[in-house]
Amino acid sequence: MDTGHKVTSRIDELSVRIGTWPNEPLRMSEENLDEMLLWAAPHKASDITIQTDRPIYIEVDGVLFPVTRRALDSADMANILGRIYGADALAKLASGRDLDLSYEVRPDRNTRMRYRVNITAVMSRGRDSVQITLRSLPALPPTLKDLGVEQKIIDNWAPRQGLVLVTGPTGSGKTTLLAAGCRMLVERQQGCGKLLTYEAPIEYVYDAIAGPRSLVAQSEIPRHLPSFAAGVRNALRRKPNIILVGEARDRETVSAAIEAGQTGHLVFSTVHTIGVAATVRRMVSVFEPAERTERACAMMETLRMIVTQALVPKVGGGRLGLREYMIFDESARETLLDMPIEKWTMETQRLLQRHGQTMEQTATKAFKAGTIDRRTYLLLTKGFSGDEADGDEFENDLDTLDEI
Repeated sequence: MDTGHKVTSRIDELSVRIGTWPNEPLRMSEENLDEMLLWAAPHKASDITIQTDRPIYIEVDGVLFPVTRRALDSADMANILGRIYGADALAKLASGRDLDLSYEVRPDRNTRMRYRVNITAVMSRGRDSVQITLRSLPALPPTLKDLGVEQKIIDNWAPRQGLVLVTGPTGSGKTTLLAAGCRMLVERQQGCGKLLTYEAPIEYVYDAIAGPRSLVAQSEIPRHLPSFAAGVRNALRRKPNIILVGEARDRETVSAAIEAGQTGHLVFSTVHTIGVAATVRRMVSVFEPAERTERACAMMETLRMIVTQALVPKVGGGRLGLREYMIFDESARETLLDMPIEKWTMETQRLLQRHGQTMEQTATKAFKAGTIDRRTYLLLTKGFSGDEADGDEFENDLDTLDEI
């Protein structure tokens, strides 16, 4: 049986096993949402999508399955929105905003099921509608060992000060990797001191993690503070040891993170980029041309490590995190600071071989071990190459793989 038939067979098996929600009501009330989530959890649903005029879908091992027989109408959606967000959800959506928050179900007094939620206005059947996406969060952050993180990354996860970036596309597990790293710092014998996090929304919590020499305080953006940049400024007034910034998405946040790293703090953040070299290019490009060289050099003096992660299908089911990373030690930083910033991207790609590991190397190991298939291998090696891949060549390669 070829790979395509194996995948189809597994999806069919999952579809039969999951079936549909047996207690589906004639009308979704606020209480029915929690009942549905409690049913979906044992099926290992990583995401639940609820959209006007469509049935409820759950995602298992990266595959969507409809689990209600009836499509939800606007009255169903209003009840669900009221449960998750409150009565003013539709008004907020009508103002052109999407909503990010967390949601919690308590089956009993000792158990918490947590979800990261995004609510976005969409168009359906010619009228304004809503899509709600709930991503299941584990009760505890995993460990770096659980995630199979390379030992060199673990060894360099906690420099004395500076900036550590975790990058990748949406849904690549950046938040999970950061949470696992924070757990390691909280649990270590000497603790981590005061750890302040600024997240949108808060996904993982550390309440149940033992760390007598660690104090974790988590703030949600914009619930507690208006922006990530405001969060970093707030942190500098609270004498922290470690600062976690959910996303370095603009010049103000990047500048504040650099300042914090320069003043003796260890700063973690995420960037939506693919590849170490692309991250360096993106971090430089956020600054205005007049200040770019000065700010880029300050960033490079502060940078300690970039880890780029991709979450890919695993042969036999499930998903696998694969990583490209580079340690920016004193030698690497000096090499880049001695040349014009326009050459940093190309030089970073070259330095990867000596100071880290490329995605191509990581993917090759996984492919030879039989944990990823050829199509995934090609997507990774093309997507993370230092040069821009030729679009026609890329599509031709994928067509060739589909025929194998």
